[in-house]
Amino acid sequence: MIEAAQKSLDILLEGNKNFVNGVSSAKNRDVDALKKLQNGQAPIACIVTCSDSRVIPEMIFDKGFGDLFVVRCAGAVIGENVLESVEYAVDHLKVPLVMVLSHDDCGVMKAAKAMYPKEPDHLELLIRSVYEIIDSETECYNEIARNYTLTKKRKLLKRSKILREAHHEGKFEIVRGYLKFDSGAVEIVS
Repeated sequence: MIEAAQKSLDILLEGNKNFVNGVSSAKNRDVDALKKLQNGQAPIACIVTCSDSRVIPEMIFDKGFGDLFVVRCAGAVIGENVLESVEYAVDHLKVPLVMVLSHDDCGVMKAAKAMYPKEPDHLELLIRSVYEIIDSETECYNEIARNYTLTKKRKLLKRSKILREAHHEGKFEIVRGYLKFDSGAVEIVS
């Protein structure tokens, strides 16, 4: 892993330890901190995650204004808007790390598991995206969510020339994370 990405990952994981232990060290969570950022931002990482109201990266990683560039969509499905947002983070903001973060009890994973293999009559983009990794052997929707992080990582690189080239040139790394609700801990999925 490139040095800048490893440093960002270490900062995120240290912040997650703070969150799990109930000890916050974030200093930039007030209006004064926001005012200092009115002319620009330099986040340490881009977090691609679900819109689920229980998944708040700034809290999970004990960060504040300007620290994270967060891209959220139900199920963290990689559509064009998500893809272009990550491209912006890497190409314009120069983030060295992108984390694809899934979580326990994801509603999109539950819905896809419940509907599989029927053709979805609603939430088509979300459900079809998850269908790609479901088979008759997959039993747990949390397992689907964990495995889906690999699909999302691959889609980012496959669908974006900007990301592929920047990754190949060693400008950023992509890691896969999984948030466990029972502990608040984020584990890195290998």
